[in-house]
Amino acid sequence: MADIGNIIKAIQNIMRKDAGVDGDALRLSQLAWMLFLKIFDDHETQQEYVDAAYRSPIPEKLRWRNWAANQEGITGDELSAFIDKELFPALRSLPVSDPNSPAAIIQSVFVDSYNYMKNGTLMRQVINKLQEINFNKSADRHQFGDVYEKLLKDLQSAGNYGEFYTPRPLTKFIVEMVDPKLGDTVLDPACGTGGFLINILEYVRAKQVKTAADEKQLEASVRGIELKGLPHLLATTNFLLHDVENPSALKHDDALAKPLTQWGPADRVDVIVANPPFGASVADGTQANFPAELRTKATELLFLQLFIHLLKPGGRAGIVLPDGVFFAEGVASKIKEKLLTECNVHTIVRLPPGVFNPYAGVNTNLVFFEKGKSTEEVWYYQMPLPEGVRAYTKTKPITEAEFDPVKKWWGGEARAGRKAGPRAWRVSIADIRARSFNLDFKNPNGPAAAAQKTPKEILADFESKEKQISALLGEMKKEIV
Repeated sequence: MADIGNIIKAIQNIMRKDAGVDGDALRLSQLAWMLFLKIFDDHETQQEYVDAAYRSPIPEKLRWRNWAANQEGITGDELSAFIDKELFPALRSLPVSDPNSPAAIIQSVFVDSYNYMKNGTLMRQVINKLQEINFNKSADRHQFGDVYEKLLKDLQSAGNYGEFYTPRPLTKFIVEMVDPKLGDTVLDPACGTGGFLINILEYVRAKQVKTAADEKQLEASVRGIELKGLPHLLATTNFLLHDVENPSALKHDDALAKPLTQWGPADRVDVIVANPPFGASVADGTQANFPAELRTKATELLFLQLFIHLLKPGGRAGIVLPDGVFFAEGVASKIKEKLLTECNVHTIVRLPPGVFNPYAGVNTNLVFFEKGKSTEEVWYYQMPLPEGVRAYTKTKPITEAEFDPVKKWWGGEARAGRKAGPRAWRVSIADIRARSFNLDFKNPNGPAAAAQKTPKEILADFESKEKQISALLGEMKKEIV
């Protein structure tokens, strides 16, 4: 079995010597398209073994096995010229007759991919190291899956790419609470590197997939949309690594670019899981795709409208939203009123501060809702930082174990038996309406409640407690006498 971790480290060290690859983001971009072609080629080898009639969508000369797999193959300036002048132009312009075909996948992957390495000799060294991995060996594939997850996590500190990676403990928790079933159609309209959708595949496979037909049904029901080229490429590669035969359901597109009215019944889904980009700018004209009274520049609010629209009646969602959405007014209040009127927002998990560090320092929340019934009350759960931890860091991020108390409190599929306590409380829709749909309710039961009060409120509490103590002392004196 290859030592995948050391192979990737060696590749990164080789890339650091190249003048064209500067920084983690470019190194990952460079590695990503090479990995895709290597994994795709290994995948084709397996398909050819199963189906003698299989034909690759890639022209023979351009297949990985015919220019990269030979360790003594082309190198130096010849290799650089081949990649820049033949390989990339050809893959970007592959003839596509079916938008769900392998050719369409390859074309969508390479339309926004680039070769950043300038030194063809160093590129040959990278290719030769990749050849040490056999993705048709289950041990290599499993080990590489862990390394790939680490590479994706490195996006959090690679320039502005942190928005495309959601910590795995968050995605796993959301998927488990939404509880997708085999046969449910699932969508992430801002899928980034595919973390939510990979968790959906793993969750349903472990619980319900028993046959090849089940697997085929599962893969056909999971869909994703991603605007940016690198995360789309990483998501597609991620799907191949997780044994999705044809990841054509991952679209390289802008989910907000289509008028809301053009999403019809065939586009409706049973489950939405997503961490929409927040604080990002939208393309010119995007706001016009939404109702005039609900137009905004805030991408998270535009995506929230899209989520509501795309859910089937009875459909359910688990999403990430920043605190800013909770207390924002104006158009934001109208969108929140729409959400609470058309959907049952049953649970909000307030995450500890700094979950998305170092990419974003804003406080965030997990919001769970079901379409088709208005909200009557919202349960809140406040997750604390672990004891002794002052802040999350790259080396000490949020863990799966931190969600265990929330799962225990959740109350199963029916959410029965929930109780208010030091971390949990509920708010009626009347109270929410009274505050113009401000959802920023603080924990009234927790240890931090006093710190959230105004000085006037603290003084009033103190005076009240002082009166109670005086009265108690008076009763004690009477008993003594």
